[in-house]
Amino acid sequence: MNTPTAPDAIVAASGNAPARVAEVTRDTAETKIRVRVDLDGTGRATLATGIGFFDHMLDQIARHGLIDLDVECQGDLHIDGHHTVEDVGITLGQAVAKAVGDKKGIRRYGHAYVPLDEALSRVVIDFSGRPGLHMDVPFTSGMIGGFDTQLAFEFFQGFANHALVTLHIDNLKGVNAHHQCETVFKAFARAVRAALERDPRSAGVIPSTKGTL
Repeated sequence: MNTPTAPDAIVAASGNAPARVAEVTRDTAETKIRVRVDLDGTGRATLATGIGFFDHMLDQIARHGLIDLDVECQGDLHIDGHHTVEDVGITLGQAVAKAVGDKKGIRRYGHAYVPLDEALSRVVIDFSGRPGLHMDVPFTSGMIGGFDTQLAFEFFQGFANHALVTLHIDNLKGVNAHHQCETVFKAFARAVRAALERDPRSAGVIPSTKGTL
């Protein structure tokens, strides 16, 4: 067996498909971020954003998406959490887009419903190449710990724009804002996992009649 000579030739443990791994850095006057993803991971996460509840939500993405995820962020938290949360969404979106590559053989679409006690959320995603976010989450509180609930939208907007996905997020019911947010992030993770799963019936095929995504 020949030894791979380039990163693209790295063989995933699951077979002959190339490993879907990427690392992206973002360095601005507001944030310094490093994100590394392995889309075929086990759900391991190393997270340091400076916002405890946000780290908890990113952990849901890793655990329920079976994505190995490293996020390091030094942001201007002396102002507020806006730049940190938005820029992590942007950088994560870029890393996922880089890791998924030309999208050959993926299922493309994913959806999930996730409950947590009284809360229930639905997320539907399409790795369409056309960025768009439609989000309806009527949070019952403006803050969850040190996390401003308005920033959930900014995170998913950043992700959708840079992962080039169409993303629909709806919280169908919920009283506790922590539960609302957690069901959203868990459902997002499950939807991403489903969409990025390799389809053995479409190996090597781009899932579009256009022939490109």
